[in-house]
Amino acid sequence: MGLVYKSIKGMPDLLPEAMDIWHIVEDKIRTVMHSYSYSEIRTPVLEKTELFKRSIGEVTDIVEKEMYSFVDRDKHDTNITLRPEGTAGCVRAVLESSMIRNNQQQRLWYMGPMYRRERPQKGRYRQFYQFGIEFFSVPTVDAEIEQIQIAYDIFNSLGLLNFVSLEINSLGGKESRARFTKKLVLYFENHLDELDEDSKRRLTNNPLRILDSKVSSMIAIIDNAPKLIDFLSEQETSDLEQVKKGLDTLGIPYKLNPKIVRGLDYYQGLVYEWVTDKLGSQSAICAGGRYDNLIEQLGGNPGHGVGFAMGIERVIALLEFVDNTNVKNNAFLFTVGDIDISKVHVLVGKIRASCPQIEIWVNWTKASVGTQMKKAHKHEARWAMLIGEQELDNMTVTIKSMHDNGPQQEVSVEELAKILNI
Repeated sequence: MGLVYKSIKGMPDLLPEAMDIWHIVEDKIRTVMHSYSYSEIRTPVLEKTELFKRSIGEVTDIVEKEMYSFVDRDKHDTNITLRPEGTAGCVRAVLESSMIRNNQQQRLWYMGPMYRRERPQKGRYRQFYQFGIEFFSVPTVDAEIEQIQIAYDIFNSLGLLNFVSLEINSLGGKESRARFTKKLVLYFENHLDELDEDSKRRLTNNPLRILDSKVSSMIAIIDNAPKLIDFLSEQETSDLEQVKKGLDTLGIPYKLNPKIVRGLDYYQGLVYEWVTDKLGSQSAICAGGRYDNLIEQLGGNPGHGVGFAMGIERVIALLEFVDNTNVKNNAFLFTVGDIDISKVHVLVGKIRASCPQIEIWVNWTKASVGTQMKKAHKHEARWAMLIGEQELDNMTVTIKSMHDNGPQQEVSVEELAKILNI
């Protein structure tokens, strides 16, 4: 009989053997967040559909094609949606809880599943995980510079700096964008016969989205289109130059890319993407920017917000190119001889307390030392640990590295952490 139930298309299970690398990534992120004094926030996966229409924009691929929306059974005139991104829900939460009343600064981060009805492929799923950060109530570009540095520090901690690069652009404000849009529409109207059908549709309702087209026949047309950067105000140009100066001072390389417009309508001012050439079409690993207008748009007083989102699956896919990423910090512990198992439990407890960073798998099944060592190899253990009568009497443990030919040694529980270099 075949399987009756399988996971939903584009929503894969994360099985135990995959979780080690997820924990590494999550732990690195948490460490960086702690160092920058960001606080974790957790918001529901369901929000009112109108929240995303108002924030992301009704004329976007996400809202038009990709959201999972349905009628609320409690309120039949209300639609609710599985969140396709995290910023809108986070802004809704801080406004509802008055966290940024009187322009109080807040640094927040979150991590969790998002949902979009996209064509599943490597690095793109219908349930996918994002890490995101939001910084509220800072009007200057210091917030953007700090957040770019955060992403840099995370990539550096994971050994990924050689596989990602930073691209930046400015979307300006309403007035400069209106001037640019008028010029852009005229340009595309002069090339109307060369536009694909989707671009023709967007020309009427959201012409900036054309710049985000990945259709090969559109590349040359987009390359020769007017550049928004040429329409920025003096202040907007100054802000961009300040960001560039800040990145230069920090030693963070970047490239100015006038085609970055982002797929969400709430952005203004600086926008950026961390991209890679290792994952095919899924080149964007992390993206963000400023969204001051969104706060007032969702019912708050005029304010300031800056944030980014990072795709966890894409980060993990990129880690395949890094050596030694999957080295586990784990041990396979077994017993030999006819010994008092109750005392072994006590000793193992002391070992765990001494080395909380080590994942210890205890094999209670009796077998020869050779068989136990084979099991340790199969378990992909970094160390083998043995407890026999002598170890139990001395409250010690015999350890051997599974990654080299070094000798085994008997050490006290107190010495264990130092010997293992943890």
